[in-house]
Amino acid sequence: MFLRRFVVILMLFVCAAQQARASYMLIPMDETSQHNHLKAYGITYWVLSQGVEAFWLLNYRGGSFAFVYTPTFEKECKTRDVSYEILADGQFANIQNEILNPEVNMDVIKLEKAPKIAVYSPDKNEKGEVLQPWDDAVTLVLTYAEIPYDVIYDTEVLHGKLAEYDWLHLHHEDFTGQYGKFYASYNNYPWYRQHVKMMESLAAENGFAKVSQLKLAVAKKISEYVAGGGFMFAMCSATDTYDIALAAEGLDICAEMYDGDPADPSAQSKLDFSKTFAFQDFQLERNPLAYEHSSIDVTYTRHIIPEQDYFTLFDFSAKWDPVPTMLTQNHTRTVKGFMGQNTAFNKRFVKPNVLIMGENKPGLEARYIHGTYGNGFFTFYGGHDPEDYQHKVGDPPTDLALHPNSPGYRLILNNILFPAAKKKHLKT
Repeated sequence: MFLRRFVVILMLFVCAAQQARASYMLIPMDETSQHNHLKAYGITYWVLSQGVEAFWLLNYRGGSFAFVYTPTFEKECKTRDVSYEILADGQFANIQNEILNPEVNMDVIKLEKAPKIAVYSPDKNEKGEVLQPWDDAVTLVLTYAEIPYDVIYDTEVLHGKLAEYDWLHLHHEDFTGQYGKFYASYNNYPWYRQHVKMMESLAAENGFAKVSQLKLAVAKKISEYVAGGGFMFAMCSATDTYDIALAAEGLDICAEMYDGDPADPSAQSKLDFSKTFAFQDFQLERNPLAYEHSSIDVTYTRHIIPEQDYFTLFDFSAKWDPVPTMLTQNHTRTVKGFMGQNTAFNKRFVKPNVLIMGENKPGLEARYIHGTYGNGFFTFYGGHDPEDYQHKVGDPPTDLALHPNSPGYRLILNNILFPAAKKKHLKT
């Protein structure tokens, strides 16, 4: 009897000692160890939101995360079905030493606080109706990863609300005031007419005669936000139309069906590319019925079959180039391509100071680019939905529970955690 009690007490002591030594939790992000890559980002964000710092282990097992062990954190990982490993102090110290070896392409980045996130999107009208019959990859993955965000739109931007946020995502907006150039196919659809009516009303409420003027003012406010140190991320048509709007400041590039009067026939020669973030020397698509804005996009000039549509992420030096290294963390360097109103960027029109982080195999298309503007950063990602190759108007939203390890969606989430990094790593 005494021996049995002694063994039980000894086992409890050993378990307690092991628990005491289990000082860190590792969230592995390699291909085989992580059950749910997308929710792993949400766990890391949640830990930061609790006032606890985390570590981003660049190029270590797919860009793993680590933070101090608590029973609460372990329970949350189990609840969200995120794979984790418990490490003693010495084990974590050994991993850090391995990563900090100058001979290996790895680094440790400290994440300090959960960034406050804004999504620029029309969301719903005054009746609570969703006007646009398509979803948004960023809001889908934020919701799936359980990362909170606020929706803001033109009025909030013009009134200076961006200053409250660390990170801004631009929904699939048309900043040129041409309503996505959907006129030829959808001008008789109720959703299109409701959207036009809402935008014209919004422009008038903010003192603008045209929607294009409203959108330019918003684009310039966003430029100020980025120049002041903000982080901006955009996908699909919010990438090229943003730069087109900035380059066309003071010009009328909208045909009569969009703003009530003809476009300036000489607008192309008057574009000012010094005002843009990422693109230069592009040609406007002057046909108002064409579902295209400019030569920046390659959707209608590419000749790649879906089965061969992949793009490759570049490798960067983790110790010398931590920013692009953070933004390209993944469990694979080859990502399945996907289309959108802007599928990818013609490399001819990408400014030389903009960093291409992912391109297709022939090397003609830039899919994923990054740059600085003033004291801030921007990332442009071509395509609409990383897990829906050719998402069409009216298609149902992607169920990310079916794609918990999506490499394409991981790139979005890299950008969301990027502003959490210790500021010394983000110097331009």
